[in-house]
Amino acid sequence: MTQVRSPYDTDLDKNPANHQQLTPLTFLQRSAAVFPDQIAVIHEDLKWTYAEFYARCRRLASALAQKGYGVGDTVAVLAPNVPTMLDAHYGVPMMGGVLNAINYRLNAKEVAFILDHGEAKVFIVDGEFGELAREALALCEAKPLVIDIDDPTFPDGTRVSNLTYEAFIAGGDPEFAWAPPEDEWLAISLNYTSGTTGNPKGVVFHHRGANIMSLGLAVAGSMPAQNMTYLWTLPMFHCNGWCYTWAISVVAGTHVCLRRISAENIFDACKRYNVTHMCGAPIIMGMIVNASDDERQTLDHTVQFHTAAAPPPAAIIAAMENSGFAISHLYGLTETYGPSAINAWHEEWDELPMDERAQIKARQGVNMQVLEGLTVMNPDTMQVVPYDGETIGEVMFRGNVVMKGYLKNRAATEEAFKGGWFHSGDLGVIHKDGYIQLKDRSKDIIISGGENISSIEVEDTLYKHPDITAAAVVARPDEKWGETPCAFIEVRKGATVLPDEVIAFCREHLAHYKCPRHVVITELPKTSTGKIQKFKLRDQVENL
Repeated sequence: MTQVRSPYDTDLDKNPANHQQLTPLTFLQRSAAVFPDQIAVIHEDLKWTYAEFYARCRRLASALAQKGYGVGDTVAVLAPNVPTMLDAHYGVPMMGGVLNAINYRLNAKEVAFILDHGEAKVFIVDGEFGELAREALALCEAKPLVIDIDDPTFPDGTRVSNLTYEAFIAGGDPEFAWAPPEDEWLAISLNYTSGTTGNPKGVVFHHRGANIMSLGLAVAGSMPAQNMTYLWTLPMFHCNGWCYTWAISVVAGTHVCLRRISAENIFDACKRYNVTHMCGAPIIMGMIVNASDDERQTLDHTVQFHTAAAPPPAAIIAAMENSGFAISHLYGLTETYGPSAINAWHEEWDELPMDERAQIKARQGVNMQVLEGLTVMNPDTMQVVPYDGETIGEVMFRGNVVMKGYLKNRAATEEAFKGGWFHSGDLGVIHKDGYIQLKDRSKDIIISGGENISSIEVEDTLYKHPDITAAAVVARPDEKWGETPCAFIEVRKGATVLPDEVIAFCREHLAHYKCPRHVVITELPKTSTGKIQKFKLRDQVENL
């Protein structure tokens, strides 16, 4: 078939004047030029303006380039939420490299796998995790250049090399002439999934997606220019801090770094720095809601709190709002640059009673403005499920904020993109207004006597109990029913809760077949991002 050229395509070609490759790095460049004296980074007594922050990032890029590193070279970082992590999010890609921010809750074997699989050329290590880095380096084949972060707020860390970060970037040029990538499809970062079933998969982000997601977050979060202060409670290693590492520069906002995350530190920072925005998993909300009188402070302003991961229980959402935090529920995966769906709020919902508002806020919602497609389909037929709020299917994504794919894993990439959509592995429904709601991970659904039981629904009920602070429900093998729900719970300090009382409470709020038949009171295993590790609970179930 002969392709017909439109007159709008004749002699109207791309050129440097009308077409530039997208990258989030230009947001920092602009903020430093337009608002050079605006405070960009706060870390206890340290404060850097945008001009200083930009110069530091360029010094890092220059120093790396002087060592011969360039396009496609991986720079791994093992650090908490400290300024060096922010430097790396800009400085590494400025010289063409790929940033690999590593989860510091992993063990040495897992860190070694990531260093090898990502072919790390440079390894920047915070002293808090120096011993972990040493063990990993002894196990891996990669021999990266190791650089120690010399954070004055943590002077007693373990040194891994003879080269410190500040000394390294001191030799870099603060006017380093970096350039946008030749192709916006080039990788900007490498993030590893949790790897609960075997080795983790390396999720590759590109410059284009990072740029678009950063703009999307600024719009979806209603970020005010120059008047936004963001508190880092979400780990920057997690999906590059859900891309907020880059998004804050869109509006010349202020990053407040926080090495130690606690209820006291959160309230103190919100009060001291007039924090306007923060993000976190349910574990952070739990810290805030369950803060003691000594830890809690009365806020004189509202903090916009964006949460993702598991749907927040309605009771937790209500308690957060009473503490001065306005909850926005986001949803996404590492493969979608973090949260790419949002529970877009309707003003008329403000008039609803608190319980009803909380129930609506627990839904995952609709696609963000920068995500082209979000739906729920039958994964076998690839047909969209009815908009009835009941028919369960798999949540699917499509758009420019979906990963390039999994590093060195073509089979997994093709499986994830089967049918032209990204298969999330999450099960959900679509309500009549088009808002989606998660019902479970495909592996977490409980099938009892032929009936599907959503573990999320049971957990939401458990969180309504006044003395339960954390809950997770998994399937327990049953001779008669095949499977039945088993609940693992944490209780409020000083409270006494008996398993039979918990079961009776659930029977008051749920159909009886959905209620847990076994209740275990214990400390729940969690990841560094606050997600409860259900696979560990499934192992425990086998021994009950």
